Amino acid sequence: MIILVIFASLKTYYLVWTKISAFKYIVLKINLLYYINYISNMKIEIKKSISFLLLILGFSCVGHSQQEVQFSQYMFNRLAVNPGYAGSSGSMCGSLMYRGQWLGLRLDAPTPGGNAGSLPTDYLFSFDSPVKILHGGLGLTLFADKIGYNSTVSGSFDYAFRIYWGPGNLSAGIEADFYSISRSEGLFGYDDLPGNINDIPTSSSDPALNNKEVSDFLIDASFGVYYQVPGAYYMGFSLKNIFGAHSEDLNFTTSRILYLLGGYEWVIPSNPSFRLKPSALIRTADFSVFQLDLSCLLEYQNLFWGGVSYRFQDAVSFLGGVNWNKMKIGLAYDLTTSKLGIYKSGFSFGSLEAYIRYCFKIIIPPKLPSVYQNTRYLL
Repeated sequence: MIILVIFASLKTYYLVWTKISAFKYIVLKINLLYYINYISNMKIEIKKSISFLLLILGFSCVGHSQQEVQFSQYMFNRLAVNPGYAGSSGSMCGSLMYRGQWLGLRLDAPTPGGNAGSLPTDYLFSFDSPVKILHGGLGLTLFADKIGYNSTVSGSFDYAFRIYWGPGNLSAGIEADFYSISRSEGLFGYDDLPGNINDIPTSSSDPALNNKEVSDFLIDASFGVYYQVPGAYYMGFSLKNIFGAHSEDLNFTTSRILYLLGGYEWVIPSNPSFRLKPSALIRTADFSVFQLDLSCLLEYQNLFWGGVSYRFQDAVSFLGGVNWNKMKIGLAYDLTTSKLGIYKSGFSFGSLEAYIRYCFKIIIPPKLPSVYQNTRYLL
């Protein structure tokens, strides 16, 4: 009798446990399906957010990278990267440079009917002169840059104090920088435009996005040290945008950029008519992004030159030019080696750069002493 009671109890417990387990299984399965669906939806939202974030970061990174001058013929306009160079040539020199980057690249608007932006286009004018009374030199640089939806016009005023040291001269320069930066409308799309297949947030769907044209004016400063032995070698370092000026309207901060610049002139002993001129430029923005330019030019009798330059993971440049009277004229063509290059993706057929420089001296003849002659001595 006791055995039958125990058996009946165990059977009842088994049936109850089985039903509870089945119920738990059903509840667990429902919860699992709910979480799977929730995670899937979350992945979709994350993908949308990441896509939009990459879009914004892409334009932000481009804006920071284009704050400072990037020319393949940097060795001919050192004032643009180092204020300590002002007046180092011993002449009054004016330079003009133009650069059209990634020519042929097609830009698509974020949304149909929107503004596609502009390819990187740079214009630069610089002038510097030694000023004896100031024991150094003065310089001026004007720079205009347009890329994507951003436009920058800047002006820099330089003063360099110079002393003779060893076989060459050493100078320390300071620079006042002024930036006028604007962002045109069109970066963010509009909801009334059809075809926003990527569901990119727009200025009307997200009040935090401002699709109107915005501009601001920033002031910063730079510092540089430059040493040269004329006709032999030069070297220098500079720090641009020391204060890191910030714009609340543009959500933009000027990057602190460190430049290391150096070059050498070597007369070929077997043929003194030829000179090799290797040079290098290293730059880093906030010590997070590094860029290296290596160049080598061959010059013949100070009349013609040609050479090649390599910008790490970006481009191979071919340079050539001529000296005519007091004028220097140069051209450079960049063959893009990154994913924008023609032989990898067919997007861009390279970058083109033009340079012209004119130097002169104003020589004031010494004033001749006046001689008084008495007529009695003429007898």
